[in-house]
Amino acid sequence: MDWDKLRIFHAVADAGSLTHAGDTLHLSQSAVSRQIRALEDSLNTTLFHRHARGLILTEQGELLFDATSSMAKRLETAAARIRDSEEEVFGELRVTTTTGFGSLWLAPRLTRLYEKYPDLKIDLMLEERVLDLPMREADVAIRMKEPSQADLIRKRLMHIRMRLYASPSYLAKRSAPERIEDIASHRLICQNPQSAQVGAGANLVQFLMTHDIQSTLTVNNYFGVLQAVLHDLGVGVLPDYLTHDFPELVRILPDIESVEVPVFLAYPEELRQSKRVSAFRDFVQDEIVSYRKQMKDQEVS
Repeated sequence: MDWDKLRIFHAVADAGSLTHAGDTLHLSQSAVSRQIRALEDSLNTTLFHRHARGLILTEQGELLFDATSSMAKRLETAAARIRDSEEEVFGELRVTTTTGFGSLWLAPRLTRLYEKYPDLKIDLMLEERVLDLPMREADVAIRMKEPSQADLIRKRLMHIRMRLYASPSYLAKRSAPERIEDIASHRLICQNPQSAQVGAGANLVQFLMTHDIQSTLTVNNYFGVLQAVLHDLGVGVLPDYLTHDFPELVRILPDIESVEVPVFLAYPEELRQSKRVSAFRDFVQDEIVSYRKQMKDQEVS
């Protein structure tokens, strides 16, 4: 099969337009159209439905586009590995993690990574959806459970627990709950149990909800929960990794917490030799070691 025709087909399918694909490829619309017709003739099938508003893939076109998309991602991986210097770390690294962990723990620590590797370009993708690493939706993932996708290198970094916290100013106005039954008289701030999140957090919230809580505020990520707690809206369910960077948080009902939640770092097997991935992995591991030491010192003091 003609690789050049496949490249042009992929650009057309991605753009949905002969004109836009031609602009990307620096080809005329007629040249792109001829290549698509030649590819359809060689496959003896129709790849696009042609409409006034653009081009829509046929079922056979969808199958071919899936194949060319996979090829494109693998070519990107190969190019990235080729660009990796033997001694230097530079270029783009796409990192995915949850909104809470990425914004509250990881992002504030990236200064030290950039100080060491100023030419690195991090694309930090914060979302609860688990991106497909083998399909190159991201290069590295930090997730609150062990990845189930095949062909991944994975490392357990640490574990966290979900606990109850409030601000000192909130507690100055309202007496802190001393028993689990007292939680009913406080506003509970948490992630919606139905939203995408780790099961341990959802289970803790469901348990708390059985205690006749009258007022709640639900947010779809822990960054929002933290902001509400810091602004005295109530008692929040938050991950314990916040206590070092936000020491003003006061833990409520210390006997109430979730089960341990493992935190894993993962990346595709094919990026094992990537200098960028290695640099990021080592940076995160060093930060975890520093974080653990700081937490121990905090507990002793």
